[in-house]
Amino acid sequence: MSRDKQLKDELDRLSHLPLENLRAFWTERFGPPPKLRSPDLLRHLIAWRLQATVYGGLDHETRRKLSGRGPVEAEGRQLGFGAVLRRQWQGRRIEAVVEENGFRCEGELYSSLSAVARAATGTRWNGPRFFGLREEKE
Repeated sequence: MSRDKQLKDELDRLSHLPLENLRAFWTERFGPPPKLRSPDLLRHLIAWRLQATVYGGLDHETRRKLSGRGPVEAEGRQLGFGAVLRRQWQGRRIEAVVEENGFRCEGELYSSLSAVARAATGTRWNGPRFFGLREEKE
């Protein structure tokens, strides 16, 4: 049987599996599964991983291009361009919009969320914590 046919058969089998079976499939093939509750999303991730195994993943040049563009990462979360972070602080609504080169707040472009928080409050803050992106430690 050709690898294309094997892959197609495996993808067809996945299309009918419930979430728990998809998680078990992921664990068997790739290790601990992502913490997703959407069977459709997990099914798509598995399909991509299987296809990448058979046909190869993204080449170096594509990975390089993607790393230079796209979502901004803050505290392990990816924030797409145009995402708006909001915070009420001392009766003011503070908004920061994610842009390619930083975060825009009140018409100014800042290189980091911490710089936005510092400009808005006049004191030093951890930007991700200020905007609620960081889990509070117990």
